[in-house]
Amino acid sequence: MIELLDRILGWFGYLQRGPVLLQLLVVVLPLLVGARLRRPRGRWSALLPLAVIGLGIGALALARQPVGLALFLAELVAGWQALGWLHRLLGRVIEPKALQLLESRLIRPGFLLVAGLALIEKIDNLADLGVTPVGRWFGAEVNLGDLGGALLIVYVLVMGSGPPAAGAAWLVQKGVGLTDGSRRALQLMLRYVVIGLGILWALDHIGFNTTAILAVAGGLSVGLGFGIKEVFSNFISGLWLLFEGSVRPGEVLFIDGDPCEVRSLGLRAAVLWRDRDNAELVIPNQTFFTATTTTYTGSDRLRRSQISVGASYRHDPRQVMALLEATALATPRVLAEPAPKALLLAYGDSAVEYALRFWIANPMDNVSICSDVNAAVWHTFTEQGIEIPYPQQVVHEA
Repeated sequence: MIELLDRILGWFGYLQRGPVLLQLLVVVLPLLVGARLRRPRGRWSALLPLAVIGLGIGALALARQPVGLALFLAELVAGWQALGWLHRLLGRVIEPKALQLLESRLIRPGFLLVAGLALIEKIDNLADLGVTPVGRWFGAEVNLGDLGGALLIVYVLVMGSGPPAAGAAWLVQKGVGLTDGSRRALQLMLRYVVIGLGILWALDHIGFNTTAILAVAGGLSVGLGFGIKEVFSNFISGLWLLFEGSVRPGEVLFIDGDPCEVRSLGLRAAVLWRDRDNAELVIPNQTFFTATTTTYTGSDRLRRSQISVGASYRHDPRQVMALLEATALATPRVLAEPAPKALLLAYGDSAVEYALRFWIANPMDNVSICSDVNAAVWHTFTEQGIEIPYPQQVVHEA
C-alpha cells in the first residue's frame, strides 16, 4: 500500500510541472467556461469547446511548447462528446429506459475506465503498476492488477447480466410454456447465480484463502442473521410471488380501500401505483403472505361496480329501473356484456332506494366511470321528470 501511495504522489509531482500545467489549462479552461455559459444546446454546440481547445493547442505548438498531453486529453474530450451521438443512434433501436440504463451503467463508466487507464499509461507504466502490492487479505498477497481485474469482472456481471438472463428466461418460457411471473423469477435467479459464480471466481482469481473467508463469514452470519432476517424473508417471498404469479406487474390490488396497480415486483418489495393521488406505495413482499389482499385481475380485469340513487315513491319502480339500465348502457366505458342491472334495494324514509350495477374493463377507471354514470343518471332523471327527493323532517308543535 505504501508503494502505491508513493506512485500516486509521483503522479501529482508530474502534474505540477510548468509545461504540463499549461497543457492542462488549455484543455480544462474551455470545458469549464463552456459548462458555465448558459446557451441553447444545439446539435453542434458541443464542438465549440473542442474548437477552442484546438486553437489553444495550435498556439502551444507555435510557441514550441509540448502538446502531447493536450492532444491526448482533446481526444478523450472528443470521445466523450461522441457518446452523445452514439446515444442518438442507439435511441432509434432501443427504448429510452433501457438505453438510459445501458448508458449510465456500462457505456459511460466503461469509457471513463478506459480513459483513466490510458491516462495513467501516459504518466506511468501500467504493467509495473499492476504488480504493486496493496496488502495481505485472507491469507493472500493481493496486487493492484488482480484486485482491479476482479472488481471489473464483478461490476460487469452485476450491471450487464440482466439482458442475457432475460433472453435465457424468454427462451425457456417459449420452450416449456412458463407463465410471465415464472419467467421473471427464473430471470432473477439466473442473474443472481451468474453474479454469485462471478464473485467466487474473483475471490479465487485474487487468491484468497477460502477457508479463512468461510470462517469469517460464519462468524458474521451469527451477528447479521437477526439483522437481515426480514430482508431474507422478503427475498424468498418475492421469488415465490413471481413463480406463483398472484402479484405481478399489471395486477390491480385493493390496498387500504383504494385500487392500486402493481408497477414492479422486486426481491425486497413491490411498488404499487395509486391513481387518485398519483402516489407509489412500496410494500414489503412478505406482507402479501401475512395479510389478505383483494385482486381485481386474478383471472380477468373485469370489475363489477355500483352506484346508489333514490327516487320518489310516486314513480313506477319498473320505469325507474329501466331508465337506470338504459343510462348505464349509454355511458362510455360501461360494458354492454355483462349487461347493467338495476335493483330495488329498500323503501327508505323519503325515497325508494335503487342500486345500479354495471361492469367495467379496467378497475383503475372505477371512480371516474362511477362519476360519469352518476352525472348521466341525474340528467336522465331530469329529462324524464323523475324526482330525487332529499330527506325531510316535519316538526309538530305541541
